[in-house]
Amino acid sequence: MITGTVDVAQELAAFLRTRRERLDPRDFGLPARRQARRTPGLRREEVAELAGISVDYVVRLEQARGLRPSADVVESLARALRLAPDERAYLFGLAGQRPRTVDKPATTAAPPLAQLVADLAPLPAMLMNHRYDILAWNTEIERLLVDFATLPPSRRNAMWLCLLHPRMRDFYVDRERVVREGIAHLRAAWAAHPEDEALTDLIAECTAHDEEFARLWAERTVKLNGRGLKEVRHPDAGVLTLQFETLTPVQDPDLRLLIYRGADDASRSALARVCRPPDA
Repeated sequence: MITGTVDVAQELAAFLRTRRERLDPRDFGLPARRQARRTPGLRREEVAELAGISVDYVVRLEQARGLRPSADVVESLARALRLAPDERAYLFGLAGQRPRTVDKPATTAAPPLAQLVADLAPLPAMLMNHRYDILAWNTEIERLLVDFATLPPSRRNAMWLCLLHPRMRDFYVDRERVVREGIAHLRAAWAAHPEDEALTDLIAECTAHDEEFARLWAERTVKLNGRGLKEVRHPDAGVLTLQFETLTPVQDPDLRLLIYRGADDASRSALARVCRPPDA
């Protein structure tokens, strides 16, 4: 279990010990013990009891004896040790397991992120969650794509708009590539959020109403692309080439910040005209 210069078994053992030793037994309502504690924090047997696993297993983990705990065991240890979200993710990473989703998927944009989207003007930008729901946008991207404010919240979804909105169906010159890349992101999100009924419903609706989506979904492509070029047909500016960049906030890893820029002089000029206020 050696990865580069990190001995994963040793690091897992040390991490478990330090998290155990920082805990105050009084916070857990544990019964008083006659034997004095030689080290701070909880005893191994107390962690084992709280986690519902054997003391021997905890001992072997803390002695770096090459165990790879299951996701269930990692989850139990994280709860027993009262790990913060970042610590929990770190423990799952050391164990070579994928953490289960703790928080519900974001359905609104945190105010600082919404303000960031607005501040990116004059660049068109929007913030989406893992299922492509559009949570925040600036005026510039509305002028480029569609007026999101006129749509019901359930239709403010980038994949749905691309596939089923009349104005957007012919917007992308290489439509199949754009749809294929979008599907790859949706499939990754679907695997990471199997409990998300809204995402499942979106996939079902797109599959039922768009033959291209159904065909590409069945290919099970999972190659993700967060940077590149898109050629678009704008009703006022004609064909222009856009460079897109997708960024992920560290504290909200399921969100995606999409930013467009003109890829060449002609496209930059055209994009500036598209995004300019009508009375400017």
